[in-house]
Amino acid sequence: MSPPVVTPGSSPAIHLNSWPRLWASQKGCGIAFIKKPFRRLAEGGAAEADTYIDLAELSFEGEGGALGEPVEHLVKVAEVYRYEDVGDLTTHVYNGNILLIDYTSLASDDLALKRITAELKSAVRDCGGDVAVVGKNILMATPAGIKIDRAKIKGAF
Repeated sequence: MSPPVVTPGSSPAIHLNSWPRLWASQKGCGIAFIKKPFRRLAEGGAAEADTYIDLAELSFEGEGGALGEPVEHLVKVAEVYRYEDVGDLTTHVYNGNILLIDYTSLASDDLALKRITAELKSAVRDCGGDVAVVGKNILMATPAGIKIDRAKIKGAF
């Protein structure tokens, strides 16, 4: 079987079962190149396809703190559905935790959003921390000693 002639602007019609013969017929190319990986699998040289790593069982050295010490600050993620939820969140900032607050459910309610941000700013100002919008519908509140950099780090395209 001779390889099909392809002219610019045309696409060859090759039957799916004929591609190995077509590839093998090319000068300097042989089927032995394809068979090598399959031979290693049959000999047991490669890893089995059904092996996997369970990430839930995976642990790292020093996880949770350096040398088993408790951590000073935690990053907590919260969702706000109404203004009354803010009272519970401010206690976390007073305790030294960093808060990421998702206010997506209140994004359309301007009055509730202004009240929530004013309450958070007041609590953060009392403890010497910082508060800023870090994403679409996400606020970050930090305790004393942690400042939020307003400049975003952008990746190259």
